[in-house]
Amino acid sequence: MAEPVLRIENLAKNFGGLRVTDDVTLEVMPGELHAVIGPNGAGKTTLINQISGLLAPDAGRIVFAGEDVTGMAVDRRAQRGLARSFQITSVLPRFSVLENVALAVQARSGTSFRFFGDAANEEELNVPAMAALAQVGLAERADASAGELSHGEKRALELAIALAMEPKLLLLDEPVSGMNPAEKARFTQTLDRIRRRDITLLLVEHDMRTVMGVSDRVVCLNHGRIIADGTPAEIQRHPEVIRAYLGERTVRAAG
Repeated sequence: MAEPVLRIENLAKNFGGLRVTDDVTLEVMPGELHAVIGPNGAGKTTLINQISGLLAPDAGRIVFAGEDVTGMAVDRRAQRGLARSFQITSVLPRFSVLENVALAVQARSGTSFRFFGDAANEEELNVPAMAALAQVGLAERADASAGELSHGEKRALELAIALAMEPKLLLLDEPVSGMNPAEKARFTQTLDRIRRRDITLLLVEHDMRTVMGVSDRVVCLNHGRIIADGTPAEIQRHPEVIRAYLGERTVRAAG
């Protein structure tokens, strides 16, 4: 049986007298798209921040690719293949879409990138950068200024930047927030393509149609605790999840 890419054991985090992550234990398997849902204030972002290394837990353990990374810095986790899209780099609006992704390739490979030289000569950067853009449907926008992109295209560019880092596990925090229905549909197709590669995804998202449409497993948090962990169909039928978060109307809409 395959070992989990990510294993979280009894994770806890307090802010003053408030316990925001409360004895969280879960496993994410290779190639899986595992979603985390829950009401506002449930502790989802705090959990992701601990996994990525932005926050240190008060108790518990985080094991990534068989290695205890609980006390490891963000950059060292990224070097081992644990990435969070917006942490890797900010989109540079005055540079082209291709140049934004090529920077991530540079960070991974250590090669030089001359912003003001002939970008076409930087084949060792541009080839993998174009491959990442193709994965997210932005290859035809490679020469456009990143600042000209729509909101949905910028989120896709952030995803391409993350993919250029060749992660083993990619953390996505509400990636479809602010997207219109057409952009959500395109982004969902992109996630479906990515999950066919050797990349495991951990997704935090409020849009239940997206979550239920793309996820292999779903965890629901409430008041910092896991109240359910199962398939999308199981989560939609779970009485405690319906009471705490989904509601009957949301369940019907997601289905």
